[in-house]
Amino acid sequence: MTGSTKYIFVTGGVTSSLGKGIISASLAKLLQARGFTVTIQKLDPYINVDPGTLNPYEHGECFVTEDGAETDLDLGHYERFLDVPTSKANNVTTGRIYQNVINKERQGEYLGKTVQVIPHITDEIKRHIQALGRKGIYDFVITEVGGTVGDIESLPYVEAIRQLKWEKGKDCLVVHLTLLPYLGTTGELKTKPTQHSVKELLSLGVQPDVLVCRTEHPMQKGMKEKIALFCNVDAQAVIESRDAETIYDVPLLMQDEKLDEVVLERLGVSGYPAADLAPWKDFLRRYKHPKGEVHIGLVGKYVELKDAYKSIKEAFEHAGAENETKVHIKWVHSEKLTPKNVGKHLGGRSGILKAPGFGHRGLEGKIEATNTHASTRCPSSASAWACNAR
Repeated sequence: MTGSTKYIFVTGGVTSSLGKGIISASLAKLLQARGFTVTIQKLDPYINVDPGTLNPYEHGECFVTEDGAETDLDLGHYERFLDVPTSKANNVTTGRIYQNVINKERQGEYLGKTVQVIPHITDEIKRHIQALGRKGIYDFVITEVGGTVGDIESLPYVEAIRQLKWEKGKDCLVVHLTLLPYLGTTGELKTKPTQHSVKELLSLGVQPDVLVCRTEHPMQKGMKEKIALFCNVDAQAVIESRDAETIYDVPLLMQDEKLDEVVLERLGVSGYPAADLAPWKDFLRRYKHPKGEVHIGLVGKYVELKDAYKSIKEAFEHAGAENETKVHIKWVHSEKLTPKNVGKHLGGRSGILKAPGFGHRGLEGKIEATNTHASTRCPSSASAWACNAR
């Protein structure tokens, strides 16, 4: 694609954990399948400089990029969907933004001016957002904004988006992800939370161009038109995002809803090739229809929250898909492992992986898992890598 880099922002409303990262990765996959170069970055509103010190129980895993940066777990999704490495530039936190601004102020770069959220903080946010685009290698930079519209922590990011939309015009687009809750008593989906979410975004000066509506049930006839009328978007730009069997089905569901076509049309991109998703569909076939199976014991101290070991779990599943093998993971809490029960928890496994963790808690259980499995040996050379993983 010739011309300037296009910027796509993905925001969320109504509630957290709707899947902004999966929608961002799915849209990126569809654009990539059409031959475009795409990268995704995450803006996190917390004041920690990076997720490296965050409690895994609260925030899930800390994803480490090739350049050693400790980043948000969504970057793992980006890499798994696109097969393109991410870096420190792909994850920015409010803590790092403020740290950079304060450092510049201490060094006199603002020439004694009063440092304010607008323009200094928002300028720093915009600089980070455009850093990847300025490399000249990406047709699209997709930016996922953490949190929910209306959160006080997200306000500087939304303001930066408002400014960029004004500055870049048709080279900038906003996708807003909302929820259509289902009321069992009336047997219907309700659009009012989506309407309120869009009005909250509008009150901050940002008009969404595309609405992606998360729902457990099919949208009823006329619902897209109703949402479009109340939210100032075209009906074809209201995208239904139904619950999927796996996260890897989402790109195909979004293709059925023509999400990428709507985005390209809104950004004025024409003459693009058809999407080639044959490799993705082949991966899904092997992922869903394995010919064999293997059993792995995952010993860790945060197993109550599976997202604490997200990349490890996904690595097993991708390796299994590559070999047309179903990987059954038994989650074992290292703190509960003793010499008496280790055989019960880990016996008969093809391999064991001991996950990393902070502090000494659960260390004895990990050692016990090592000693026990080392004495029984791995049942086959194929699973030796799992037995030896530390």
